[in-house]
Amino acid sequence: MAKCAGIEPCTLVMDLEGTDGRERGEDDTAFEKQSALFALAVSDIVLINMWCHDIGREQAANKPLLKTVFQVMMRLFSPRKTTLMFVIRDKTRTPLENLEPVLREDIQKIWDSVPKPQAHKETPLSEFFNVEVVALSSYEEKEEQFKEQVANLRQRFFHSIAPGGLAGDRRGVVPASGFSFSAQQIWKVIKENKDLDLPAHKVMVATVRCEEIANEKFAGFTANEDWCLLEEAVQSGPVAGFGKKLNSILYAFLSEYDAEATYFDEGVRSAKRKQLEEKLLQLVQPAHQSMLGHLRSGTLEKFKEAFEKALNGGEGFSMAACNCTESYMALFDEGYADAVVELANWDSSKIRDKLRRDIDAHVASVRASKLSELTSSCEAKLNEALSGPVEALLDGASNETWPSIRKLLQHETESAVSGLSSALSGFDMDEKTKDKMLLSLEDYARGVVEAKAREEAGRVLIRMKDRFSTLFSHDSDSMPRVWTGKEDIRAITKTARSASLKLLSVMAAIRLDDNVDNIENALSTALVDNKSNAAVTDRSITTFDPLASSTWEQVPPAKTLITPVQCKSLWRQFRAETEYSVTQAISAQEANKRSNNWLPPPWAIVALIVLGFNEFMTLLRNPLYLGVIFVGFLIIKALWVQLDISGEFRNGALPGLLSLSTKFLPTVMNLLRKLAEEGQMPATNNPQRNPAVAPKSFQNGSTSSNMSSSASSGVTSSGNGTEYSSPTKEE
Repeated sequence: MAKCAGIEPCTLVMDLEGTDGRERGEDDTAFEKQSALFALAVSDIVLINMWCHDIGREQAANKPLLKTVFQVMMRLFSPRKTTLMFVIRDKTRTPLENLEPVLREDIQKIWDSVPKPQAHKETPLSEFFNVEVVALSSYEEKEEQFKEQVANLRQRFFHSIAPGGLAGDRRGVVPASGFSFSAQQIWKVIKENKDLDLPAHKVMVATVRCEEIANEKFAGFTANEDWCLLEEAVQSGPVAGFGKKLNSILYAFLSEYDAEATYFDEGVRSAKRKQLEEKLLQLVQPAHQSMLGHLRSGTLEKFKEAFEKALNGGEGFSMAACNCTESYMALFDEGYADAVVELANWDSSKIRDKLRRDIDAHVASVRASKLSELTSSCEAKLNEALSGPVEALLDGASNETWPSIRKLLQHETESAVSGLSSALSGFDMDEKTKDKMLLSLEDYARGVVEAKAREEAGRVLIRMKDRFSTLFSHDSDSMPRVWTGKEDIRAITKTARSASLKLLSVMAAIRLDDNVDNIENALSTALVDNKSNAAVTDRSITTFDPLASSTWEQVPPAKTLITPVQCKSLWRQFRAETEYSVTQAISAQEANKRSNNWLPPPWAIVALIVLGFNEFMTLLRNPLYLGVIFVGFLIIKALWVQLDISGEFRNGALPGLLSLSTKFLPTVMNLLRKLAEEGQMPATNNPQRNPAVAPKSFQNGSTSSNMSSSASSGVTSSGNGTEYSSPTKEE
């Protein structure tokens, strides 16, 4: 076997021995058939040499070969059409035109005589073979002519596989890359003396070679630098133009496969190509999934940012959610189109649906958060608007307390509901859900008031004592009371307790509805009215005591803050804790009366005037007595000031007497010492003062009064450590 030199396309020549060759020995028909079958199986053109003088002979050389060729042809299933070229050697002078019909006739006779399968009984020779006849002159006799004829024959082999060329049928051709393997397998089957199924053999060869090519391309793809870089890049983040780059690499390797496997059996080639595609797609699918994962997560993050920005910009919730969802789903579709692998029929709906579910879940989460934030904001405003005013109204309990609370609750609730309703309009929610939220807000407002009322009810005793203390200890001008003895403590106490009882009645139940109750009357009857208390004392408590119950009439238990029994207990405790303040006020009033009543009674004064008329006249007749009395008055006044007698008796008579008894003697001694010191001073210390006083001492009452004030001031100054001056003494 050798390659033809200078012939295009590449042509291989295989030389087999003839039917009378010495290499095969005698009667080796088995090998003859095997070699003939091998030649027919692997060759496009079979050249058969014949001697010119054997044409027309019955026992001519190569006629047995023709029989053998035709016989083995029957062993090839669905054979391709082979060209049989008969080369007539040592041509004589007989023209080729005369020799060719004879040769063809002999060939037809041989074909007709060969036994055939039932399917090919009527099949003509032309279905299996293209018969060509050429003649060559004798090399020894006509060498130049022989060479020229051989050169012409050689020219017929140029482009022999082209349409109309010598090779003819190319249906069963084996590509050059698979020729070696194909020839080995054909000879192996022939040696085993089996029928050679060329189509099956062709499929087998195509299968082996196409699989080898496919494996080579798969290995090349896995080692491809561009693919490795793309796979590495997509692991860390999205890659722009992922689909275009991956498709380019895939198509490049599949194109190489197609180029190398183009001449193999089409069915096998397509099947192996499909398998190669599947393997390649299976290899790239994780990268593609990573790309879609990055695309999904990136789109979701962008959606979150845009959605938050739209909400912060004041756009309505529903409109922002709808616009952002449509926009970023379209963005995902664009990204998926950029990442799509054209060879794969992968369904992106799952990834897309997952993104949509994630977006919907985020929208639902933000929606719930925003609604909760709105509700919390409205509740906080309600709490702030209601807690303080309700507490103040309950603290100033009156007949208008609960109507004012109801009015406040209605106003603030309407305001909050209106604000929430306006805010909810941007959420595009159904009316049922909206009404439910608004109703919940109204219930919350009512709950705030009730909670504050219950809280204040828990401090009702403190509130009652504060109110009692305020009304009892302060007058109508909110000035602290001074118990001078003129106040009616009983009336003041009754007023303060009535106000405290009013507070208790207001705090006893929640009155957010317009229902009327008799709590105040029951409390007043049971706790304040003495006649009612007497009746309760005289009669059965169970029958007549309105507070001997755990519920109020016409008040549901859920609206009760303080039960009747608790009210009775609280009032008892309240009276016990405020009794001390009343007692102290009475004591203070009595003490004040005692401190202000130091003069004798009026009748005693009249008696003194009547009985002491004679003594008074005696004083008028003898002015010296009046001077002595005046000096005594000054001394007593000085002792009064020095001893602070009115202050000492403020705490009672006995404590005052004990205190004065301890201070009297030292004070008198101190006063005498001062007088002695004044008497020892020279008369020149005050030269002008003594004459001035003497002539005026008894002129009139006004002068005497001035003198008395001057003398009193002098004595007081003596108590502070200054010099003592007494004009009366000098006189």
